[in-house]
Amino acid sequence: MVRQFRPDFIVAHATLAALYVRLLPVHTPIAWVMHSGVNDFENGALKRAERLLSRRARAIIGVSQQNIDDYLREIGTHPSLVVIPNGVDASQFAEHDDAPAPGLAAPAKQIVQLGRYIEGKSQLDTVRAFERVVQSEPDARLLLCGVVEDPSYHEAVLSLVTRLGLESKVTVCGPRTDVAAILGASRVFAMPSRFEAQSIGFLEALASGIPVVASRIPSFGFASGFAGVSLVDTTDCEAYGRALLNALDMPRAKRQLAGYTLHDTADRYMTIARKFVHPLHVSA
Repeated sequence: MVRQFRPDFIVAHATLAALYVRLLPVHTPIAWVMHSGVNDFENGALKRAERLLSRRARAIIGVSQQNIDDYLREIGTHPSLVVIPNGVDASQFAEHDDAPAPGLAAPAKQIVQLGRYIEGKSQLDTVRAFERVVQSEPDARLLLCGVVEDPSYHEAVLSLVTRLGLESKVTVCGPRTDVAAILGASRVFAMPSRFEAQSIGFLEALASGIPVVASRIPSFGFASGFAGVSLVDTTDCEAYGRALLNALDMPRAKRQLAGYTLHDTADRYMTIARKFVHPLHVSA
């Protein structure tokens, strides 16, 4: 593919892709983007490979400072270590502020969590907290959507819903493409993740204006001062449930996502590309 398209610059997203492309016998400048919410270099083989190939990348980009900190600790310094947060097209989500989603029927007091079914996304914590919510707000409903990456965890979520007698109040479904419409039709967005690098789903929720209840992990900390955002200990079902219940009565908020828009992110990537591509054109 590289020989066919002859790119001026290669951006490799994720650890394995970045390793493979740097093994190619090409002189094209390469930037590696680290997205992982966990430290990939705890794997000894990946750590050794990265130490060998590190300087084959002109730039190492992290979507969060945590990515860069992990790299410095496990691999060492690099001439170009940069943080470029993910960005979202805020206009896509702002269109749904204070307006019902056309064609999307949703309960008036719907809480939604969007994300893969894996232990790290903690849907089980949301179901346990929601049990506390319905004790005070019987009209509340919970919608869980996401790719079933871990079937056993997905089954555990379904089993807990049944065991708690919440089948009529909790909908557990697969992935959805109408994210903006769902956020526009819901009252609260829940995100109890145990780890994230820099979540696009979290940014989409912020852009939509929906009240947000999320875990107190470092990558969510930037939003702690935003209107309608509550960062709590989501492993504490009582505290998590109270935060969800309170959020149901919160209005939607107008949030300025300066530095986290798609345009901001694209500009930063273009700056990196020009830094390494322009000298090649001059010398040609």
